Amino acid sequence: MPTIDLTNHFLIAMPAMADPHFARSLTYVCEHSERGALGVVVNKPIEMNLRGLFDQLELGMHDPRHAGQPVLFGGPVSTDHGFVLHAPAGDWKSTLRVREAIGLTTSLDILQALGRGDGPEQVLVTLGYAGWGAGQLEQELAQNAWLTVEASTPILFDTPAEERLPRALDLLGFDFTRLSEAAGHA
Repeated sequence: MPTIDLTNHFLIAMPAMADPHFARSLTYVCEHSERGALGVVVNKPIEMNLRGLFDQLELGMHDPRHAGQPVLFGGPVSTDHGFVLHAPAGDWKSTLRVREAIGLTTSLDILQALGRGDGPEQVLVTLGYAGWGAGQLEQELAQNAWLTVEASTPILFDTPAEERLPRALDLLGFDFTRLSEAAGHA
């Protein structure tokens, strides 16, 4: 089976997606290799904004720029841990560099910097992530569970969460309401 690398791609859940965690979801793939894949859902806000998260963590938030930004459900794995998708990638204690300009950080130092106003300009904060074992994502793709398209930084960081899925579909020229729930193979 040929290997594919979907790092820096969007996964668009097909209408028949039965898993409620991923129904109508847009997932950004941060890493994809023969060992599996890791991504964060980027279009499902939870009932908390960054100010609420900072209050809960007892971190000071002296910079109001990101205070009202929603925290997102990033996926069903490690939902008690925060994941910060950001640009520029910077130099943080625990960062997975997705691309030269985008990183995914799990260390507290990035949140502390955000609170001081020293953090990255563009951020998405999620609780949890999405993970796939070796070959699992490829199997789901073969079963028509996902559409894929190269990710767009403006969709990630400059588009409101509720508009990200339709904007990602626009990259493919699809109208989500016209997608069939039935899978077909040639």
